[in-house]
Amino acid sequence: MEKVKSKLSKKSALTYKYQLPLSRARNFLFGIEVDKGLLFKIFLYVLLIDTAFIYINPILTMVSTMLKNESDLTNPSVLWIPNELYMGVLQNAWDKLNYVKSFAVSAGLSSVVALLQTFSCAIAGYAFARLNIPWKNFWFFCLLLTFIVPPQVTILPNIILANQLGVMQTFIPIVLPAVLGHGLKGALFVIIYRQFFSTQPKELEEAAKIDGANVFTVFRKVMLPLARPAMVVVFLFSFVWTWNDFYLPSMYLYNTNYQPLSLGISSISHQLNLEAEVGGPSVFQDSIKMATGFLMIMPLLILYLFTQRWFVEGIERTGLVE
Repeated sequence: MEKVKSKLSKKSALTYKYQLPLSRARNFLFGIEVDKGLLFKIFLYVLLIDTAFIYINPILTMVSTMLKNESDLTNPSVLWIPNELYMGVLQNAWDKLNYVKSFAVSAGLSSVVALLQTFSCAIAGYAFARLNIPWKNFWFFCLLLTFIVPPQVTILPNIILANQLGVMQTFIPIVLPAVLGHGLKGALFVIIYRQFFSTQPKELEEAAKIDGANVFTVFRKVMLPLARPAMVVVFLFSFVWTWNDFYLPSMYLYNTNYQPLSLGISSISHQLNLEAEVGGPSVFQDSIKMATGFLMIMPLLILYLFTQRWFVEGIERTGLVE
């Protein structure tokens, strides 16, 4: 009997001796939880690197192409790193864009529209979320219609109205809708605020009303300070979309001396095509287009570089990920 017990104890000891490393290896590869294992982390990083490359590759291509001289552009062996840094293409694109003036127009127009939409859409979103207004569901349905219907459908009546009011070739048709809580993507911003204000506890409003605060005081002193994450998201979205917008400026700001960068890039592309038809294609034609595109997105990259932390935090707290 003692021999049998000793054999069983030795067998269990050997089993434990070999099972422990296997268990550790399994936990190391697959993890105790699904997202803790090495294989999952490798898969996640491969996915993130692949996604990042999709977005970074065009920017790297822009920078590499616009810094090549004529010999590097015609040399098929030079792919990414030029033999010599050539700044002439970037200077040419800077001059063609009249960059300082166009940048000031784009920055001013985008900032004004973003600030107006940030506050006006907050008022509309608070009303839809908290106030018992007549026909609220009907008005919200109309708001959704403005979000669904593309601007190309309504642009002709808006142009006719702007022409009758004498505000064509001015910034008023672009800025005025932002004052009224609409404008470019304005319905989406109202929905973001509505989602945020709907998640706030009602006790905050009730406590403020007990202290004698009216609706405007509650919104200004209680709800609006809480909505800073939503305000950051709305401001950045509005700024970027207005900065990149070509359609509305091309309708209202044609033949003016104050054109944003989005119109300048289009006019340069048309100018290069005409020059190619007259004098033949130039080796720097694509390089100039790359340089103008880089000058267009460079301010946005700098803006996101300094605001990415608040932007990600705002996305997480506004309910956009739910």
